[in-house]
Amino acid sequence: MTAAPGRAGEFDLIARVRARATESSTRDDVILGIGDDAALLRVPANRLLVVATDTLNDGVHFPPDTMPFDLGWKSLAGNLSDLAALGAEPAWATLSLSMRDADAAWLDGFLDGFLALSGQFGVALVGGDTTRGPLSVGVTVHGFVADTHGLRRDAAQVGDDIWVTGTLGDAAAALSQWRAGGAADPTLRARMDRPQPRIEAGRELSAVAHACIDVSDGLLADLAHVCAASGVGARIDVDALPGSDVLRSMMTEESRRLVQATGGDDYELCFTAASGQRGAIAAISAKTGVRMTRIGTVIAGRGVSAFDGQGGAWRAPRLGFDHFGA
Repeated sequence: MTAAPGRAGEFDLIARVRARATESSTRDDVILGIGDDAALLRVPANRLLVVATDTLNDGVHFPPDTMPFDLGWKSLAGNLSDLAALGAEPAWATLSLSMRDADAAWLDGFLDGFLALSGQFGVALVGGDTTRGPLSVGVTVHGFVADTHGLRRDAAQVGDDIWVTGTLGDAAAALSQWRAGGAADPTLRARMDRPQPRIEAGRELSAVAHACIDVSDGLLADLAHVCAASGVGARIDVDALPGSDVLRSMMTEESRRLVQATGGDDYELCFTAASGQRGAIAAISAKTGVRMTRIGTVIAGRGVSAFDGQGGAWRAPRLGFDHFGA
């Protein structure tokens, strides 16, 4: 029986992935990659292996109308953002892909996005799995940090400044537009579909920051994780949160505060550093071309308190995204 145009069997798909991955990346530390039961990889001496994994499900983590290229990109970007939060250098990735049909054309589009981003950071795709089922993407990334370094969530100190990279709220605003049935602003939609992992910024900040986390579930929720791990509290100014010109032009003040503080999917970095490091952080911002904004202070206590620019308490109806929240 001849396969329909654009269709393939499981092993054809695996061969397709292997060929594309081999073309896009060669690393000397990959001893055995795609095609065997497992990969063989060499970890450099005096380096710690950093591992992060994420799953993206259709209709939960991305709209069903997401283009294959964008889904490929985003599935890797979220994982690379986790490495950035630890100040790690990316190295390898594995991909587990569940597809409703063995659609070779769709797979090629997905790989175009995945490999476009992996190529930016020298990441080799070294293994994974394909299966039939609801559309779902699982990615695991591996990277390195020096055995004396590595940003963590549990090292924030009372008196630290709290910072964020880039701008917040664009992705959440795009998702709100999509859920409302309208076409998302193209600038906002691009931020949702193709986030930019802050790898270089994370590596530079590892020398000056105390604690760091990537903003994936919402600033308040993610900063609360840092506070819980470090045994401290945080005070932030919601009116200091950096926003894009597009976001500021199209939302009311209160709507903007909400998407910036709780929306998630930004994949920016939230980090803490001693106040004496402000000059160093400004230099890192200039070197990397990544905006860095001071938004609050680490305080004694527990949890995150938010205030507006006039010092009045500001409360959100939720801290951020929770898969199993009410």
